This record gives sequence, C-alpha cells and structure tokens, in this order.
Amino acid sequence: MIELVPLALLGGILGLDVVCFPQMMVSRPLVAATLGGAMAGNATMGVLLGVTLELFALATLPFGASRYPEWGSASVVGGAITSAMPDATVGALTVGVLATLATAWIGGMSLVSLRQWNAWMARRRRPALDAGARGTVIGLQLAGLTADVVRASLLTVGAYLVLHPLAHALVGAWTLGESVSRGFVVSVACAVSFTAAWTIFHSARGARWYFAGGLGFGFLILVVR
Repeated sequence: MIELVPLALLGGILGLDVVCFPQMMVSRPLVAATLGGAMAGNATMGVLLGVTLELFALATLPFGASRYPEWGSASVVGGAITSAMPDATVGALTVGVLATLATAWIGGMSLVSLRQWNAWMARRRRPALDAGARGTVIGLQLAGLTADVVRASLLTVGAYLVLHPLAHALVGAWTLGESVSRGFVVSVACAVSFTAAWTIFHSARGARWYFAGGLGFGFLILVVR
C-alpha cells in the first residue's frame, strides 16, 4: 500500500484539470498513469499503462454538456495499482486497465452529480447573479473548483482502497500467459482507438489516405525495430 494522502492530492489535482482548471492536459492518461506509477515506485509500468489507456481515451472530448469518463483520477488509480506489482507479474497490465476503466466510469457519473450540485448552488443565488454581484460569481466559481478537487480526491482514495486488494487477488488467480494477456488488451485498445479516430476525422478530405499512410509507416517502424 502507498501513502493515501499524496495519492489523494494527486488525484484531486489531476481530476480538477480534466474540466475546471487549468486544463493543461496533465490529466491525460499518459501523464496521470505515469505519475501514479512513480508514486508507487515504478514509473515505467505507469508509462506502459498510460500509453495503453490513451488509446481508450482518444474519443473523449471533455467540453459542453457531454458525458465522458473521468480519466485523470482514474489513471492515477490504475497507475498506482499496476506499478505496485512486480514487473514480471502476469496480467498486471490487463488488471490495471480494468481498474482504470471502472474508476473512469464511476468518475464520469460523479462529474454529472457535481454539475447538478453546481446548478443547485447557482439557482439558490439567482437574485444576486441577476444583479451582477461580483462576490457571488467568484464565490460560486471557488465553490465549484473546491468541490471538484474534493470529488476527485475521494474518488481516487475510494477506488484505490477497493480495487487494490481486488487487483492483487485477480492477478494471483491469473492463468493466461503474459503474451496473450497483453495482446488481448492491446488489440481491444487499438480497435477502440481506430473507431474513435475514424469518427473524429473521417469527414476530412483525404483523411483515409493520411490515416492509411500513418498506419503503414507505424507498421514499418515496428518491423524495422
């Protein structure tokens, strides 16, 4: 087990970055999982998990009133859980991805609840807002930011406490080989990312040829290496 207070602070800050502030992209899975892994003593495993999660998170566009998974805090949890296992642990990456996806799903629901709470707070102060009260506007902004940090911190700690022992129990009962386990995760992640990428840019002129060229170049690099 790692120290929960630093983990909670990290998850809270990165959860805040997802939507509210400062939106510096540090909540992306690659960064968040690496930091979570470093906190657990294995940043390399965190990077590996983060790269895999980026393929799942490619289609997430956190703006407007859309619903989406909360990858910041979830990737911290996944990185910490995965990196706490020895490098040679079979199934560690697969279990880490599952833990992150579960946390991201719950985190997405917590964001909806946070928005509803923000709306309730704003309705209570409607007369002051209509009057243009500067203090009320600033107070609501600070309350929303604080609530988001608390939400993300509690999510991080709660998910880690629940999923950490479950992940170790699952890895202990793992029967698939390492190559099969990682191959399955990578295959699923690539399928998800391909669908997401095509949805985003398929209407752009010549997009399919650019995509095919980039895919072919990537395969060439793999073959050469």
